[in-house]
Amino acid sequence: MFVDQLATLLAVAVGAAGSYATTTLTDRTRWRREKSDRWHEKKFDVYARYGNTLKEQIWITQRIGAALGYAHVVDPLSPADGLELLAAAESRRAAVWESVLLVGDVETITAARSWHEAIWTLELHVREQRHDAQGWIRDSQRVSQRRDAFYVCARRELGVAGPPPPSGNWPRHWQPQDDPAS
Repeated sequence: MFVDQLATLLAVAVGAAGSYATTTLTDRTRWRREKSDRWHEKKFDVYARYGNTLKEQIWITQRIGAALGYAHVVDPLSPADGLELLAAAESRRAAVWESVLLVGDVETITAARSWHEAIWTLELHVREQRHDAQGWIRDSQRVSQRRDAFYVCARRELGVAGPPPPSGNWPRHWQPQDDPAS
């Protein structure tokens, strides 16, 4: 009789321990998945904000470039007005950059840094009011290449399937090329 009760008690204890272990493992797995999802969302938000901030800098730089006579850009903005906007955009970029440094992997951070450094090079054309059409095109193309590299790294890190987005090469294929002889 005692042996029967002991067997029953032992079965209940084993069942309780199994139930506890299963619940604990399930909760731990769910918590890890939710944590991973939160980080994934955070990285997506940070990378999207960073990309949009850099695009703002590019757009302002291009508008100032249009005022200086560079081809393939529209909506001119005087350097006097534009440089102030450019400084404010750089401040916003620097703030978002800190978030990129916190959540990004090495390859994505490296690509992001390369992109904003390429933009700084393009900005020198408008800050120094250079008149170098070929340099403008070369540096604009470099910005496009660095942008593409950033998105390849960010998409890989975020687990986005499929090929990267189409290249943002500039000037666009449908735009006439400047004739250096003219």
